[in-house]
Amino acid sequence: MTVIDVRGLRKTYRSLNGRKHTALAGLDLVVDPSDGAVHGFLGPNGSGKTTTLRVLLGLVRADAGTVLLFDEPVPSRLHTVVSRVGSIVESPQFFANFSGRRNLELLAGVGGIPRTRVDEVLDRVGLHGRGDDRVKGYSLGMRQRLAIAGALLKQPQLLILDEPTNGLDPGGIREIRDLIRQLGEAGVTVLLSSHLLSEVQAVCDSVTIVSRGRTITSGRVADVMSSVGVTGRVRVGLSDLTAGGDALSRAGYAVSAAGGHLFISGARDPAEITKLLASQGLYVSELVAERADLEEAFLALTSETDPLTPHTGGFAAAIVTQQSGAQS
Repeated sequence: MTVIDVRGLRKTYRSLNGRKHTALAGLDLVVDPSDGAVHGFLGPNGSGKTTTLRVLLGLVRADAGTVLLFDEPVPSRLHTVVSRVGSIVESPQFFANFSGRRNLELLAGVGGIPRTRVDEVLDRVGLHGRGDDRVKGYSLGMRQRLAIAGALLKQPQLLILDEPTNGLDPGGIREIRDLIRQLGEAGVTVLLSSHLLSEVQAVCDSVTIVSRGRTITSGRVADVMSSVGVTGRVRVGLSDLTAGGDALSRAGYAVSAAGGHLFISGARDPAEITKLLASQGLYVSELVAERADLEEAFLALTSETDPLTPHTGGFAAAIVTQQSGAQS
């Protein structure tokens, strides 16, 4: 069963002065557990991610398009599947003077959920030892984990998270990432909305990339990167960067320079680079194959020009063009 199936979603808002703002312009989003448990919903701020999630949860009515949750249409049949969905959209709110446990007990009571679930979810999110502390003493990361605990009370099959690491320090980000991975491994389908490419690449099996209210691409993370030629970069140390870069550019490689190194994109075998440079009397002092980066795929998909296209005017000419552009 496809957990989420959104097709042609459209939504326009009208401000008080009558101006129209198009938040969604025919967006598609499909989340199928066969593609992996954690699905990233990636796009810059203002790309329509939160509006899409609010439509999914019945908080906003779309102007056009179809929305299915567990094969049931939303919003008309949302009541039949809402018990299978947990969510955190925008900033979670708690009673600051109550303990984390008491906040969850109140949520459980409203939802008709056994109070025994409170200890289970506190343990799941790593807050069991702090459950009796008042929320006002929690760090931001602990509050986020408490929010996830609340969303897990009804044992959802789908968990929707909107920017769950916003404002967290590196330690808090790591904690939330580890928790999301654990939930996915436990069989929960997670839809993770984020504008942070590193976050999506670190935890997601599949991804949908959106921009300006439209879907650009969707699929497994590795497939999305390979579809635009993102196969990782090779960092090369060389005494003569200009001569080396020009030789590689003439051979068809995409080459850039930064920090005293050359960076080559799309090289299938780093040994080819050393062989080519040696044939020109140029010898490398360093060669490191870097991991493929989702950021490169995102930029390639959202930019008018493909950043992976080799410089046709030669490496030296490209550097001169960049420098003169920076000075103008």
